[in-house]
Amino acid sequence: MQALIRKANKQDLSSLREFLSRANLGTDGLTDETVDYFLLLENADGSLRGSLGMEVFGENGLLRSLVVSPGQADKEIFVLFDQMVQLAKEKGMKSLFLATNKSVALPFFELMGFQRTGQEELPVEFFESEHIRHVLNVDNSLFLKFSI
Repeated sequence: MQALIRKANKQDLSSLREFLSRANLGTDGLTDETVDYFLLLENADGSLRGSLGMEVFGENGLLRSLVVSPGQADKEIFVLFDQMVQLAKEKGMKSLFLATNKSVALPFFELMGFQRTGQEELPVEFFESEHIRHVLNVDNSLFLKFSI
């Protein structure tokens, strides 16, 4: 079935929050003002099958809320990331960062062009983020950076 990737809007807030909650992800920071920094992956019938969001800190973005339903093709996940890079360019971003504690995901992220980076190299503004503070308390957390 053909999938569609589009920018989220205010009308998507409740379904996006529900989708993320079902995946046991937090929805802090997902507001009317920030929802346009989220992408949605939908089936042709409009059912939500994936999401990827970005918290903005000046010229840096922190990727978050990557969720895909079982059975989504790798190609669709690559396109989701590619579209996020395009969105970040449109918004004037210089770098994208992500955090993960799943080392099995590293080859995928590295294939996408992300490179490992140390905590000390994160932009200072990131430490204001509830999400980053949480990640810093998770064992084996790794940070990756993508330069735009």
